[in-house]
Amino acid sequence: MPPGSVMFVHAHPDDESLWTGGTIARLADAGATLSTLCLTWADGTKRHAELQRALAALGAPPATALGYADRGFADSAPGAPRLCDADFDVVVMQVAGAIRTHRPDVVVTYDAYGVYGHPDHIRTNRVTLAAVDAAATSSIYPDAGLAWQVRSAYLTTVPTSTMEAIRRRIGTDPDAPPAGTPDEDIDLSVDVADWVDRKWSAIVEHRSEMDRSTALKALLALDEETRRRLLRVEYYLRRDLVPGGCALVVEPG
Repeated sequence: MPPGSVMFVHAHPDDESLWTGGTIARLADAGATLSTLCLTWADGTKRHAELQRALAALGAPPATALGYADRGFADSAPGAPRLCDADFDVVVMQVAGAIRTHRPDVVVTYDAYGVYGHPDHIRTNRVTLAAVDAAATSSIYPDAGLAWQVRSAYLTTVPTSTMEAIRRRIGTDPDAPPAGTPDEDIDLSVDVADWVDRKWSAIVEHRSEMDRSTALKALLALDEETRRRLLRVEYYLRRDLVPGGCALVVEPG
């Protein structure tokens, strides 16, 4: 059975569109109840506004922001600690509270390496998986809502073959540590070809990142056929938390 409710937990605005935008749009069209939690960039900042426009393009409701600072941008959350410097237990409590509020069947976040090693992504993986366990335990954070058991966690990732192709295409550092997941270890490849146009519309809503990011500029510079090929499949590792777990998507037929 497909999930009735899915929560996406991301570190930064634009991650929801780049890594999971097709899945979000596909689930929205299937009638799933969706929620998005973004750990950095406070409400009222430019990138938070871009995040909300991107989610609208995907057919999803607005995100909730925890309001921590992006490690590279002081203006992301004036006066707030950087996500990587914040008290781990406090962040886990906040994410667990959101899980108990939204009661998702499935939680989606990054793989253990944060897809490509970004410290905020790695931190988000760790606090989210800790929060999934905590949310199901009534004796932990009793003031953060009634306990809720998530059925499965899905960790967004990229096959190593695809990561190498991206590196060759956009010229990333050849000496960087290996990133991605061995192709044979991918648990789920989600076909989002029918939702690529909405995914791309969501990505370009992140205009400040399109202007700044070398990787996004390289993506923008690709011919449409190549770009669609890169964006048409999204990849996940699956972690079932109860027997049988929960499918993220159900393929027709």
